[in-house]
Amino acid sequence: MNRQIVHPLTAAGMLVTLGIVFGDIGTSPLYVFKAIVHGHGIEERLVYGAVSCIFWTLTLQTTFKYIYLTLQADNRGEGGVFSLYALVRRYGKWVYIPAIIGATTLLADGVIQPPISISSAVEGLGGVRAFSGIITPGSNITVFVVMVIIALLFFFQRFGTKVVGFAFGPIMLIWFSMLFILGAMQIAEHPGVIKCINPWYAYDLLVHYPGGFWLLGAVFLCTTGAEALYNDMGHCGLKNIRWTWGFVKVALVTNYMGQGAWLLSSAGPDLGERNPFYAIMPQWFLLVGVGIATCAAVVACQAVISGSFTLINEAITLNFWPRVRVKFPTEIRGQIYIPSVNWMLFLGCFAVMLYFKKSSAMEAVYGFFIVVAMLMTTTLMYGYLRYVKRWKLLLVSVVMFMFFSMEVANLIANAVKILNQPFLLFFVFALLAVMFIWYRARKVTNRFLEFVELPDHAQALRDLSDDKEIPKYATHLVYLTKADRPTNVEKHVIESIMAKKVKRADIYWFVHVNYTDEPYTMEYRVKELIDDKVIRVDFDLGFRVQARINKLFKRVLEEMESDHELEFRSKYESIKKGDFHTDICYILTDRIMSVENEFTLRDDLLLDAYFALKRLGLSDREAFGLDPNLTVVEQVPLVIQQRSELPLKRVGKMDGSPSDPPTAP
Repeated sequence: MNRQIVHPLTAAGMLVTLGIVFGDIGTSPLYVFKAIVHGHGIEERLVYGAVSCIFWTLTLQTTFKYIYLTLQADNRGEGGVFSLYALVRRYGKWVYIPAIIGATTLLADGVIQPPISISSAVEGLGGVRAFSGIITPGSNITVFVVMVIIALLFFFQRFGTKVVGFAFGPIMLIWFSMLFILGAMQIAEHPGVIKCINPWYAYDLLVHYPGGFWLLGAVFLCTTGAEALYNDMGHCGLKNIRWTWGFVKVALVTNYMGQGAWLLSSAGPDLGERNPFYAIMPQWFLLVGVGIATCAAVVACQAVISGSFTLINEAITLNFWPRVRVKFPTEIRGQIYIPSVNWMLFLGCFAVMLYFKKSSAMEAVYGFFIVVAMLMTTTLMYGYLRYVKRWKLLLVSVVMFMFFSMEVANLIANAVKILNQPFLLFFVFALLAVMFIWYRARKVTNRFLEFVELPDHAQALRDLSDDKEIPKYATHLVYLTKADRPTNVEKHVIESIMAKKVKRADIYWFVHVNYTDEPYTMEYRVKELIDDKVIRVDFDLGFRVQARINKLFKRVLEEMESDHELEFRSKYESIKKGDFHTDICYILTDRIMSVENEFTLRDDLLLDAYFALKRLGLSDREAFGLDPNLTVVEQVPLVIQQRSELPLKRVGKMDGSPSDPPTAP
């Protein structure tokens, strides 16, 4: 039985959690209050209402929904939208829709989060006397500095984070300590701000303050890292996340209250372009504070980028994304690098920075995609609580209504602000189209696969293997099969062995890969279907495990040989005894569309797009890690729908005379 990795509650574990899990939500004070009060006159009603909304959003949305509730939906210790989807997909055919919408919006956040976090940090230099007038929001020098930092960040992804990862925890510990101290200093000067914990101030702002409802979009930015928190659950464990959140929430709330206190005591009637986060810093500390903020922003960006790699890796395994090259830069479990995704995010971040130029212009778009991702998680959580945890319908409905109400309200508040931002909407729709096309087209093509019973061909395979007059094709002939039942195999596989080019082998192997709903399963089963002739191997691999069939299959052979289950040594006299690896041949079938197919317009467009995407991705041989010298790829026409009647008529005999004599007039 594959067991989950247990992360005990330790001081070291909590320090690592600060660096990996809370980077995104931890950098939100850089821009949240500025987004709320920008363009409004500073008054007590606005400030108290804003702090109250932030406090209750962090309490209800982050603490209750994610820290307490959603983290219970762990899949062998792993979290994230695809882990949640794997838990509930058996309860509804439609649940793939919120899963892919949630995944695409998280990828969009991976494009927006680095520019908004790093630019918010760098723009703080505008308050330093040495940089005043040089570094300003939207200035060319600010854009250049941010783009250089982003370029370096993505360049070093190929090396992994093993070298610098140890510093993430201490950096974020310094960051959260700084947030707490700066906020506490301002609260000491204006302690009345503490009464904003009263939810009445939030209600008054949203209901009675002019335009207060539309401030919800900016308020919701305070919980932007909650989805990333759930995605990174497997790296740190439930206990470390929950205990560390206590410290993180205190630091965040204290800093937000401190910014509110400064606005009431020192800001004046109009904030202008000033950022309350940097305004509460003493002038002598400002340069150091900007440096710490920039380091914290980079740590937060790294967590989002790594999460995007993991997301795409899971999408590939769950048939939501074309196969692309996946690398493992370090030996740390779960740390991967996907070059194509790295370049996609890199170009996306550059485009976002060049288009928006300053952090304040990105806030509404960032909040919109975050709340869409949260809505999709809420939708999947309904299925988890109702059908997996078996909660009563009334209780589930009440809890989900609360979350849906909050998130839909925030969605509306943000949506009106991005209607004139088609750039990122196009990016998201493109990602969504890729996932939808790949998933639906795979369903269509798999539905028309024709399977046959292996026992019906047992004698023919045995006779072929024993027929010495036919040249031996290989000692071990290995086919990858999609058949879930051990006694089944695709019809075209039997045709490949018996009809296309007769392939005689000592042993025919049929290998099937089953991706489990658990993340890191690595198990296999062996079933002998025909004595010493036909053997089936089933690999059960988690959706976060790479299917390296070449290594996995050889491991199976080695274990079976050591257990004396079968004699695998080479039966070629000219080959040294004991070298069975030299005579394995893998046969892969590459399905292509047959010219006989006739489709509806919808299916035609869907399958054309699918095969176009397939050409851009890795081949099955590359995806399964097979040696090109041991692999043969056969093209198999995939006939999904053909003419039931062929209107072909013979008009003459072999000698050239007409079939029938002409009729006399």
